[in-house]
Amino acid sequence: MDINSVNVEAIVKQVLEGMLEKPAGASAPTAPGQIPATSKVAMLTALEHYDIKEYPIPDIGDDDILVKVEGCGICGTDAHEFKRDPFGLIPLVLGHEGTGEIVKMGKNVKKDSAGKDLKIGDKVVTCMIFKDNPDITMFDLNKQNVGGADVYGLLPDDDIHLNGWFADYIVIRGGSTVFNVSDLDLDSRILIEPCAVLIHAVERAKTTGILRFNSRVVVQGCGPIGLICIAILRTMGIENIVAVDGEQKRLDFAKEMGATKSVNFKDHKGIEALAKAVEDSFDGHLADFAFQCTGSPVAHANIYKFIRNGGGLCELGFFINGGDATINPHFDICSKEITLVGSWVYTLRDYATTFDFLKRAKGIGLPISKLITHRFPLDQINEAHVTNLKMEGLKIAIINQ
Repeated sequence: MDINSVNVEAIVKQVLEGMLEKPAGASAPTAPGQIPATSKVAMLTALEHYDIKEYPIPDIGDDDILVKVEGCGICGTDAHEFKRDPFGLIPLVLGHEGTGEIVKMGKNVKKDSAGKDLKIGDKVVTCMIFKDNPDITMFDLNKQNVGGADVYGLLPDDDIHLNGWFADYIVIRGGSTVFNVSDLDLDSRILIEPCAVLIHAVERAKTTGILRFNSRVVVQGCGPIGLICIAILRTMGIENIVAVDGEQKRLDFAKEMGATKSVNFKDHKGIEALAKAVEDSFDGHLADFAFQCTGSPVAHANIYKFIRNGGGLCELGFFINGGDATINPHFDICSKEITLVGSWVYTLRDYATTFDFLKRAKGIGLPISKLITHRFPLDQINEAHVTNLKMEGLKIAIINQ
């Protein structure tokens, strides 16, 4: 048999194998650096149910980027969509706390949204997909946050399908914001998006003029958001921080993240006793500033009792409508002259600032990576979401092997 016939037989065999239909999750292996023909995605097809589907990887346009996903955190927004579909988006590919490696780029892609060079092999994250809004740009960022823009992981399904980070690959389209974060490890990159939420909240708090180095600060709620808030305050040099929560394990971790003392609200009956416990933790003083990091209307109503006259409050716990809170405007706000700011999402500048925060936190020894308590492969995403809903850990992440 001559060499030409051997080659023909090999080619025919390869073509026939490629024509066989493969179930999702059974993609043919590819050589290192080779882009496969298809990508698995976790498609939310019904309430509390993902199906692993497989779609062709489309051609990449001149302004597009193809990213091989390395990991993505499960956000509270993903949990809301998984359980209730409040945005009416099913079916869709969720996941917006993702990161991965550039494997293909359009010819027009040269730099990221901050002006940093981009090349094949760089690690990236995305922020928002801008609509026609001249008030939102990278270099004029104080007009409004980016809450009105689209985001990967909350896009309706279309003919591309690779629209969220719960997938093997994602297509980043022209007009998106993308940042080169090759100098950060995988855990840090997965935590960028939730950390940006808190960077924005702290920047909002600073506008009051009350939050300073020597401020007494109370942080209510020690889920991932509250814990990150404590870490950011600590990297700013604020040392007098009291954490309030009902789970002792989270309160213990709050101290690892920089809290000086903690108060378990389950140990105190009634708001007056709880407020007294917070005051005692500050050696007989009420807080100068407070961050409300839960989605509980009761928690919002309570937190005013922790704050001194002339103090400040940043409310960031209500990403979606969590219900009405009952307060007394005279006693809680007016007579105490409380300065209140709300915070929601972030600006692009906050996103860029977050990269430096993560480096600083690691530099002073804060265990940021410990926020990620559970890691699941993509094909166990239903189990991952159930784990998240049971509040068995802090940050749950999908990690691609």
